[in-house]
Amino acid sequence: MLEKWQVKCSGQELIQSSDNFDIIFLDIIMRDLDGMRTAHIFREKAFEKILIFISSSREYVFEAYDVEAFQYLLKPIDEKKLKKVLQKAVLKLESHSQEFIIVSKERQKKKLFLDDIYYFEIKGRIMDIHGTDGIFTYYGQIGVLENSLQEKGFFRCHKSYLINLKYVDVYNRQEIILDNGERIVIAKRRYEEFCKEILRYMRKNGGII
Repeated sequence: MLEKWQVKCSGQELIQSSDNFDIIFLDIIMRDLDGMRTAHIFREKAFEKILIFISSSREYVFEAYDVEAFQYLLKPIDEKKLKKVLQKAVLKLESHSQEFIIVSKERQKKKLFLDDIYYFEIKGRIMDIHGTDGIFTYYGQIGVLENSLQEKGFFRCHKSYLINLKYVDVYNRQEIILDNGERIVIAKRRYEEFCKEILRYMRKNGGII
């Protein structure tokens, strides 16, 4: 349940605020900083937050993808449409706190939240989990892991890499660049499937209305 609502009158107020928000509604035209510039600055320090644009113009629809906007709503806003978007946003927030895996290392178990994992890298039998808290290493099989993470937002772009689609920033036929700047090679035979999967992921987790 959403417990806290606040209104900030400018983009600058939002950037400087010490309050912690899960869902941010932004207009495009705002004083001090416009909505798009505000979103770019905000994304640099809070990637996981949900950004929803509200505008009377379609002009910035495609720019919204650059800041991973969850939705782009056009004014005047239909009440049923807004309710639907909020329900999807809350479901996404709830899933963030629940999805995790348990891995074993040196007779100990460790819980790792999926949303905090950038990608898995296999080297022989050694698995490196690259995440927001650094690298965690254990013995594993990437094929088994790939099967267990189906429909969880991960894609095996190469025999050695299983990436979190959430963190994909730029890609081409040779590589995928993540939001943290790391470059992951993509196998030629997996490129077409990757394009379909990243599009499906975007439609499932957000979009434009």
